[in-house]
Amino acid sequence: MDYTLAILLIGGLCAAACALLGCFLVLRRMAMMADAISHAILPGLVAGYFIARGPNLLIGFLGAALAAIITVSLVEALQNTRRVGGESAIGIVFPAMFALGTFLVTRFAANVHLDADAVLFGNIEFAPFDPLLIGSLNLGPQSIWVMAVLCAMNLAFIGLFYKELKLATFDSGLAAALGFSPIIIHYLLMTTVSITAVGAFTAVGAVLVVALMIVPAASAYLLTDRLPVMIGLAVAIGVFCAAAGYAVALVLDASVAGAISTWCGVCFALSHLFSPRDGVIVRIRRVRRQRLAFATDTLILHLSNHEGVPGEEHEAEVGHLRGELRWSARFAADVLALALRQGIAQATDGHLFLTEAGRMRAAQFTE
Repeated sequence: MDYTLAILLIGGLCAAACALLGCFLVLRRMAMMADAISHAILPGLVAGYFIARGPNLLIGFLGAALAAIITVSLVEALQNTRRVGGESAIGIVFPAMFALGTFLVTRFAANVHLDADAVLFGNIEFAPFDPLLIGSLNLGPQSIWVMAVLCAMNLAFIGLFYKELKLATFDSGLAAALGFSPIIIHYLLMTTVSITAVGAFTAVGAVLVVALMIVPAASAYLLTDRLPVMIGLAVAIGVFCAAAGYAVALVLDASVAGAISTWCGVCFALSHLFSPRDGVIVRIRRVRRQRLAFATDTLILHLSNHEGVPGEEHEAEVGHLRGELRWSARFAADVLALALRQGIAQATDGHLFLTEAGRMRAAQFTE
């Protein structure tokens, strides 16, 4: 298989598998759990390495999956004591497990390929050179097969339990009342997340697992309020980041994992800026519209208070209004344009006069 195609397939499948589950982690406010699992599986990987006396896909996968399940169980046990909050429980378990794994790697695996850099940053560049062999038959990079199976598994999991996942995520109390068990759904989701993190970990490392599981989902969450659309957008963003990151890394001769993670950050920044609901641009425009609306109401009251009062004709002069109300020239022009456009005022010879609609609106303020 072509090297570039293999990298793109591994990155795309990893991004899709992670983003599918990441949407539910983001909605459940459990994004840190992905970080905890992706790091806490390290002692399981090391244990699998020593049990198999060398690199073994199956033993390493089982060891890492067991470590991930232990991590989730310990976090839940600490939360159930009601003396430690969710984030605090993750903050206690995750560093302890990762520190244990780091100690084992640096102490007992210093002279083998299982090192801290590979664990953190991954080796997606070398994944195509690790084939899946069945006898003498070479089926291509094993990471492609692993991530394809995990992607299919996650699609099947969401397809089979979509209603239960949606209900337990948004209203666990209603789910329990309708006969669904939120606890069982939670553990099924966490087990699936753990298995996915383990599979992706072996190909792309801990940092990229977290980036692909959380950032595309968080970006999609800013762009839509519909769960099916969010899932589709998260997968699309993740796959795009994987392809774009590899292209940039190829041009700059840089880390592929770092480039993909950077593209994830860029996509989130763009989503945050241009989100149609709460984006920075939308908020700036909303605040500006509110300021203009308030200033227009202030203008109406000012003109109404001085309308028809002898000797106060200068209060209706455009130049005087700008100084009186302490508006900048540009802001005053915008307010005047809005008032004229709404038909509540008219300008004649540099003076402003309320229209009938403007007087009716002023009367509403004084009622």
